[in-house]
Amino acid sequence: MGMMVAARRIDAAVDEVRYEFGFEDRFDRILRIDPNTLAATVEDGDFNSAASAITAKIVRVWRSSGEFPARVLFAS
Repeated sequence: MGMMVAARRIDAAVDEVRYEFGFEDRFDRILRIDPNTLAATVEDGDFNSAASAITAKIVRVWRSSGEFPARVLFAS
C-alpha cells in the first residue's frame, strides 16, 4: 500500500513559509520551511516520513521554479 501526502501553502512570510499537510486531504499538521536555508520543522515535533516526503517535493519545486508551490502532492 502506498502513501499519499497532500500539502497546501497557508502563509509565505519573509522568514517562514507554512504549509498545512496530511494524508490524502486531511490537512491536520503544519510544516514550516525557512526560505533562506530550506530547513524544515513540523509544529508537533514529529518529523516523520510523511513530513520528509512532502518537504522534499516542496524543495524540488522551489529549486526548479524559484517559488514555493501553492499545493503539492506526494504519492508513492
